[in-house]
Amino acid sequence: MEIISFEPKYSRNFKDLNIEWLEKFFWVEPHDEEVLGNPEKYIITPGGEIFFVKENEEIIGCVALMKIEENIFELTKMAVSPKHRGKQIGQKLMAHTIKFAKNQDWETLIIYSSRKLENALHIYRKFGFIEIPIEENNPYARGDIKMKLGLS
Repeated sequence: MEIISFEPKYSRNFKDLNIEWLEKFFWVEPHDEEVLGNPEKYIITPGGEIFFVKENEEIIGCVALMKIEENIFELTKMAVSPKHRGKQIGQKLMAHTIKFAKNQDWETLIIYSSRKLENALHIYRKFGFIEIPIEENNPYARGDIKMKLGLS
């Protein structure tokens, strides 16, 4: 199992992994469709990053870092293939992502999530994210919690 950076050939994997969990727990919002349909435009080109977990030749997980403003990034679109859940892949992705962000000298990571995703919230808290007030016009209709991790 290895963690690799974005390559255009993995765009479909990024979309499929995320559509799976969105449809299982919620619905796919227009914002999701835009970002998942063109990750280079919405994540990579503005200065973000996408990481994938690759096992043998299969992409089994992903996470994105989307630039919000200078040195503040949203950790978003974390997904693990259903048949590979329970193997701490999300925790490995989280550790890798935080280390990467610190190495970039970024100040803050934020996450929008849902209280419905108890396993995800557990991982976020385990890595030091704390709940902060969520703005009324947050980017996700399903979002009812916002969390922050200071990196300095």
